Order: sequence, then C-alpha cells, then structure tokens
Amino acid sequence: MASTTAPVSATRAVLRTEARLFAREPASLFWVMVSPTVLLVILGLVPSMREASPDLGGRRVIDLYVPVAVLFALIMAGLQAMPPVLAGYRERGILRRMSATPVRPAALLTAQLVLHAVAALASALLVIVVGRAAFGVALPGNLLGYAAALLLAAGGALALGAAVCALSRTQKVATAVGTAVFFPTMFTAGVWVPVQAMPDTLRRIVEFAPYGAASRALDEAARGGWPSAVAVAVMVFWAVVLTAVAVRRFRWE
Repeated sequence: MASTTAPVSATRAVLRTEARLFAREPASLFWVMVSPTVLLVILGLVPSMREASPDLGGRRVIDLYVPVAVLFALIMAGLQAMPPVLAGYRERGILRRMSATPVRPAALLTAQLVLHAVAALASALLVIVVGRAAFGVALPGNLLGYAAALLLAAGGALALGAAVCALSRTQKVATAVGTAVFFPTMFTAGVWVPVQAMPDTLRRIVEFAPYGAASRALDEAARGGWPSAVAVAVMVFWAVVLTAVAVRRFRWE
C-alpha cells in the first residue's frame, strides 16, 4: 500500500507545483484563457458579423466564430504554451534528474498535459458563455455530441503539442516549430475564414486536417446533430498518429 501511495502523492505534488508555476505566467494565461474570448468579442462588435446571411443558411458569422474561438483556445494551449515548457525542462536536464528520484519524469509530463487541457477547456467554456450572453449565440443543440467533439479536439491538440516537443531538441526549436505549425492550424480551424464559409472544394480538403474536422464536428453538434462519422474518424486518426510520433520520438534528455 505504501509503495502505491507514495508515487500518487508525488504526482499530486508535481501537479500542484506545476499549477503554481503556470499561474505565474501571465502571458500563457492570457493567450490560452483570455485571448480566444477577446477575439470573439472583437468580431462580435462588428455589426455585419451579427447579421443573418442567406449564404450561411440564415446564420450569422458570429455564430460560426464561437467554435473557431474554442479551437483557438486549444491551439494556443497545445501548440504555443506547452511545447516550449516541456522542451525547456528537458534542455535544462530537469527530466533527466527526475529519473533518479521516486518521482518519474512521466509525472511532470502528465501534469503539463492535465494543466493545459484544463486551461483550454475552461477557455472554451468562457467563449461559449460570452458568446451566448453578449451576442445571443445559441448554446450547442447537442451538448453531449459537442462535449465529445471538444474532448477529441483537445486530445488532438495536446497530441500535436507533444509531437512538436518530441521533435524539438531545445526550447528555441520548439518555439520555432510551434510557430511554423501555428499558422496552418489557424487556417484550417477557420480563424481567418470559418470552415463552413469556405468554397466547397477547399472546405472538403480542410476537413481532412485535424482542426478542420474538429470545426465540422463542433458545428454539427452546435446545430443539434451528432458529429459525422467522417469528422470523428479524421480526428481520431490524427490524434493516434500524433501520439505515436510523440511516444516514439520523445526523449527525456
């Protein structure tokens, strides 16, 4: 019993410590937990964004940007915030030194995944609440389907971040690679043009990217349906592939 309890207690201690360190990073807190809502508010203040469009089936552009802002939160957490932290720990030898203690390096990795997942999901919830309260955006018609799509999208975002960290030997490289991947993911998530408003051919191509599929799944659930099998399959495929890359290429030192 004691041998089982000790690692659990140590893991909890690592999680608490990492949570305190994360709370002391105002830049990360802003970009992960505040900036998606700021993006939504800025767009919502544009009058044309609040007007129903026949081209969108009577919906408004702001209605489409709620899932976009949700995905933006996941991108910031998984791709911009987490990889530099983990790569920095490895570069400074922290993970190597932890391997000689009862607290295994995996505890630190788990803590980082949990913290960034919680921050991203909290940010997503804030986006949905502000969208409803400030701009009258309808709540998801299928809450269970929306939650499932959101969790799958979060898993894919963290898997992508872990893969970036695994492929980057230093903190600077992780930041550079994350930035290089950041802009394509922003496009496929619909930050510049919502996926649902893209030309048909481009939309079909984008929906085979992880964030394009996530955008489709969230939109389908928001309208009251279930995420399509194709969207779910694409999200699962990318999550599995990116996780496999991260596991295979990740080094503790």
